[in-house]
Amino acid sequence: MEVEVKYKDKGKGVMYPESSGTITALVVDDEKTVRMIHQKLLNRIGVKNHAVENGKEAVDIHNTGKRFDLILMDWDMPVMDGVEATKKLRSMGIRNVIIGVSSCPTMKIQEFMDAGLDDFYMKPFNIRMLNDIVNKMQSCRSNWATDAIQASK
Repeated sequence: MEVEVKYKDKGKGVMYPESSGTITALVVDDEKTVRMIHQKLLNRIGVKNHAVENGKEAVDIHNTGKRFDLILMDWDMPVMDGVEATKKLRSMGIRNVIIGVSSCPTMKIQEFMDAGLDDFYMKPFNIRMLNDIVNKMQSCRSNWATDAIQASK
Protein backbone atom coordinates (compact mmCIF):
# COMPACT_ATOMS: atom_id res chain seq x y z
CA MET A 1 0.00 0.00 0.00
CA GLU A 2 1.30 3.44 -0.88
CA VAL A 3 0.28 6.60 0.91
CA GLU A 4 0.22 9.68 -1.27
CA VAL A 5 0.82 13.10 0.26
CA LYS A 6 -0.65 15.92 -1.81
CA TYR A 7 0.73 19.44 -1.72
CA LYS A 8 -0.59 22.92 -2.38
CA ASP A 9 1.55 25.78 -3.63
CA LYS A 10 0.56 28.81 -1.56
CA GLY A 11 3.15 31.06 -3.13
CA LYS A 12 6.81 31.89 -2.65
CA GLY A 13 7.79 28.46 -3.99
CA VAL A 14 6.94 26.63 -0.77
CA MET A 15 4.81 23.51 -1.03
CA TYR A 16 2.49 22.85 1.91
CA PRO A 17 0.99 19.49 2.85
CA GLU A 18 -2.72 19.49 1.95
CA SER A 19 -3.87 17.57 4.98
CA SER A 20 -1.48 18.11 7.83
CA GLY A 21 -4.43 18.88 10.13
CA THR A 22 -4.09 15.51 11.81
CA ILE A 23 -0.76 16.59 13.23
CA THR A 24 -0.87 18.36 16.59
CA ALA A 25 1.93 20.52 17.96
CA LEU A 26 2.96 22.03 21.27
CA VAL A 27 4.94 25.27 21.18
CA VAL A 28 7.14 25.73 24.27
CA ASP A 29 8.74 29.17 24.53
CA ASP A 30 8.90 31.85 27.21
CA GLU A 31 8.69 34.72 24.70
CA LYS A 32 5.08 35.57 23.87
CA THR A 33 5.98 36.98 20.45
CA VAL A 34 7.87 33.82 19.49
CA ARG A 35 4.97 31.63 20.64
CA MET A 36 2.57 33.68 18.56
CA ILE A 37 4.79 33.50 15.46
CA HIS A 38 5.26 29.73 15.77
CA GLN A 39 1.53 29.24 16.28
CA LYS A 40 0.77 31.41 13.25
CA LEU A 41 3.18 29.36 11.11
CA LEU A 42 1.63 26.11 12.34
CA ASN A 43 -1.88 27.41 11.66
CA ARG A 44 -0.80 28.47 8.19
CA ILE A 45 -0.03 24.88 7.22
CA GLY A 46 -3.03 23.43 9.04
CA VAL A 47 -1.35 22.00 12.14
CA LYS A 48 -3.49 22.15 15.27
CA ASN A 49 -1.44 23.59 18.12
CA HIS A 50 -1.24 24.74 21.71
CA ALA A 51 1.40 26.90 23.42
CA VAL A 52 2.95 27.02 26.89
CA GLU A 53 5.50 29.37 28.48
CA ASN A 54 8.11 26.98 29.88
CA GLY A 55 9.31 23.41 30.14
CA LYS A 56 7.42 22.71 33.36
CA GLU A 57 4.14 23.60 31.66
CA ALA A 58 5.06 21.24 28.80
CA VAL A 59 5.68 18.41 31.27
CA ASP A 60 2.52 19.26 33.23
CA ILE A 61 0.30 19.19 30.15
CA HIS A 62 1.67 15.75 29.25
CA ASN A 63 0.98 14.59 32.82
CA THR A 64 -2.71 15.29 32.14
CA GLY A 65 -2.60 12.70 29.36
CA LYS A 66 -2.67 15.20 26.50
CA ARG A 67 -0.32 14.26 23.68
CA PHE A 68 1.13 16.11 20.70
CA ASP A 69 2.77 14.72 17.57
CA LEU A 70 5.33 17.52 17.52
CA ILE A 71 6.89 19.63 20.26
CA LEU A 72 8.79 22.80 19.34
CA MET A 73 11.02 23.38 22.37
CA ASP A 74 13.01 26.50 23.25
CA TRP A 75 16.22 26.04 25.24
CA ASP A 76 16.48 29.05 27.55
CA MET A 77 13.31 29.45 29.65
CA PRO A 78 12.54 30.23 33.29
CA VAL A 79 11.15 27.61 35.70
CA MET A 80 12.35 24.64 33.58
CA ASP A 81 14.59 25.00 30.53
CA GLY A 82 14.28 23.00 27.32
CA VAL A 83 17.09 20.58 28.17
CA GLU A 84 15.53 19.59 31.49
CA ALA A 85 12.02 19.46 30.00
CA THR A 86 13.15 17.26 27.11
CA LYS A 87 14.91 14.86 29.48
CA LYS A 88 11.82 14.73 31.69
CA LEU A 89 9.46 14.10 28.77
CA ARG A 90 11.69 11.31 27.47
CA SER A 91 11.89 9.76 30.95
CA MET A 92 8.06 9.80 31.02
CA GLY A 93 8.05 7.68 27.87
CA ILE A 94 7.10 10.49 25.48
CA ARG A 95 8.43 9.37 22.09
CA ASN A 96 6.82 12.04 19.95
CA VAL A 97 9.00 14.33 17.85
CA ILE A 98 10.74 17.03 19.89
CA ILE A 99 12.47 19.74 17.88
CA GLY A 100 14.73 22.27 19.55
CA VAL A 101 14.13 25.79 18.23
CA SER A 102 16.47 28.21 19.92
CA SER A 103 19.14 30.85 19.62
CA CYS A 104 21.27 29.07 22.20
CA PRO A 105 25.06 29.16 21.79
CA THR A 106 26.41 26.64 19.30
CA MET A 107 28.34 24.86 22.06
CA LYS A 108 25.02 24.13 23.84
CA ILE A 109 23.32 22.48 20.86
CA GLN A 110 24.91 19.07 21.49
CA GLU A 111 23.79 19.16 25.13
CA PHE A 112 20.26 19.92 23.93
CA MET A 113 20.41 17.10 21.36
CA ASP A 114 21.73 14.68 23.98
CA ALA A 115 18.71 15.48 26.16
CA GLY A 116 16.56 13.66 23.61
CA LEU A 117 15.80 16.05 20.75
CA ASP A 118 15.00 14.61 17.35
CA ASP A 119 16.40 17.67 15.58
CA PHE A 120 17.44 21.27 16.17
CA TYR A 121 16.83 24.52 14.29
CA MET A 122 18.30 27.94 15.07
CA LYS A 123 15.97 30.90 15.51
CA PRO A 124 14.57 32.66 13.64
CA PHE A 125 12.32 29.76 12.69
CA ASN A 126 10.50 30.09 9.38
CA ILE A 127 7.79 28.44 7.30
CA ARG A 128 10.28 26.51 5.18
CA MET A 129 11.84 24.91 8.26
CA LEU A 130 8.42 24.02 9.64
CA ASN A 131 7.30 22.66 6.29
CA ASP A 132 10.42 20.46 6.21
CA ILE A 133 9.63 19.08 9.68
CA VAL A 134 5.98 18.35 8.84
CA ASN A 135 6.93 16.67 5.55
CA LYS A 136 9.45 14.45 7.38
CA MET A 137 6.80 13.57 9.96
CA GLN A 138 4.27 12.66 7.28
CA SER A 139 6.88 10.59 5.47
CA CYS A 140 7.70 8.73 8.67
CA ARG A 141 3.99 8.13 9.33
CA SER A 142 3.53 6.83 5.79
CA ASN A 143 6.53 4.53 6.12
CA TRP A 144 5.31 3.31 9.52
CA ALA A 145 1.83 2.61 8.13
CA THR A 146 3.28 0.75 5.14
CA ASP A 147 5.59 -1.28 7.41
CA ALA A 148 2.68 -2.13 9.74
CA ILE A 149 0.56 -3.31 6.81
CA GLN A 150 3.42 -5.41 5.43
CA ALA A 151 4.07 -6.94 8.87
CA SER A 152 0.41 -7.93 9.23
CA LYS A 153 0.45 -9.95 5.98
